[in-house]
Amino acid sequence: MIPIISIVGRSNTGKTTLIEKLVPELSRRGYRVAVIKHAARGFEIDREGKDSWRYKKAGTYKIVLISPKELALMEVFEREYNVEELMDLYIKDADVVLLEGHKDNPYPMIEMLRKGVEPLPWDGKEHQLIAFVGDKSQDAGIPHFHVDEIQKLADFLEERYLRR
Repeated sequence: MIPIISIVGRSNTGKTTLIEKLVPELSRRGYRVAVIKHAARGFEIDREGKDSWRYKKAGTYKIVLISPKELALMEVFEREYNVEELMDLYIKDADVVLLEGHKDNPYPMIEMLRKGVEPLPWDGKEHQLIAFVGDKSQDAGIPHFHVDEIQKLADFLEERYLRR
């Protein structure tokens, strides 16, 4: 089973930046890293007038864009897929999956903390919290890493979740 780690926190706490730093460190250590980003407000990856945009407007439910080195899939669906469904459908060969967001899931979570930003309310999910990352300290008996301690965070994740 592929380990899944959620990076959670309020808006503008640095979730994307942390993942952006963590992916190359884990990759350097030989791990294939996949990322699933939850976009609660939706997103748009295509521009008006481009072929794939035109196909979508015409009613196509699934579009695959392929080039010599990249593939993108756009799919219109009736309901949001959960993480397990996404894993079954699209992620089969990763060594670890980092989720950005998805705070309502059963996976281990790292919360991003920033000075001046309230931490998330945990409401019974405290057992999923494995670490804090950020410039704000949280006294909860849980490991805390500064945003620049990527190697230490990677060591922690490797030791607890990624050892082969």
